[in-house]
Amino acid sequence: MEHPFARNYESQALKSVSFPTLRFYSRLAGIFWDAGKVAKAGKYDGKRWTEDSERVGRLLEDMGIHVSIEGVENLGFEGPCVFEANHMSTLETLFLPCIIQPLRDVTFVVKRQLLSYPCLGPVLAAREPIALGRANPREDLKLVMDDGQRILASGRSIIVFTQGTRRSGVETSDFNSLAVKLARKANVPVVPIALKTDAWSEGSLIKDIGPIKPSLPVHVRFGAPLEIKGAREEHGTIVDFIKSSFDAWVASDGKA
Repeated sequence: MEHPFARNYESQALKSVSFPTLRFYSRLAGIFWDAGKVAKAGKYDGKRWTEDSERVGRLLEDMGIHVSIEGVENLGFEGPCVFEANHMSTLETLFLPCIIQPLRDVTFVVKRQLLSYPCLGPVLAAREPIALGRANPREDLKLVMDDGQRILASGRSIIVFTQGTRRSGVETSDFNSLAVKLARKANVPVVPIALKTDAWSEGSLIKDIGPIKPSLPVHVRFGAPLEIKGAREEHGTIVDFIKSSFDAWVASDGKA
């Protein structure tokens, strides 16, 4: 548990930063460039992934964004798990590794398209994610179930965004049951992750490059691990945790 984000974390963000969007992306490009070179050289391991992810977290703070992380104590159990989270922005893909990877080896279920991105693609590929094409849902389900069981059996955990695509809000009907089905098949628990990451908003031309909004805090909250015996009831419990957390943050912080 001894890493910069191992406890319930409250950042000491700057009060005001001029041109946060321009500054953020110019510095993020440097992080990506360095990471991509290491990944292309075949040397991108979990330690380097954690370090680069932490650089992204500190960059958020430098832009004046308040970052809050809760519930890391729920990750103190042995063995792999499936993490189920809502999906708002690119931020969580880049920031979650520095919280989770020091405690348990982890990878993602991602869009195959991301693997073609310059710099980011080689980094994600180095972490051996489950990459989905999304053209054939049945094939994607089989891929997640087959590869997911293999990955979990090896001791590595998996992060699944079960809204399927990025959403500005949280509605219970948005979530599929992929995470609980995989966890039940592999006999591992599910750890819910509630996220509010709209400080990094979507762009109008390029979805991944939107305005940075320092007035909106970043929230990450881990729930207790949940053993999956059936699927439907546990799925409801997980989604309720995510939605109630998100709704409380919206009430206290506002939204984009």
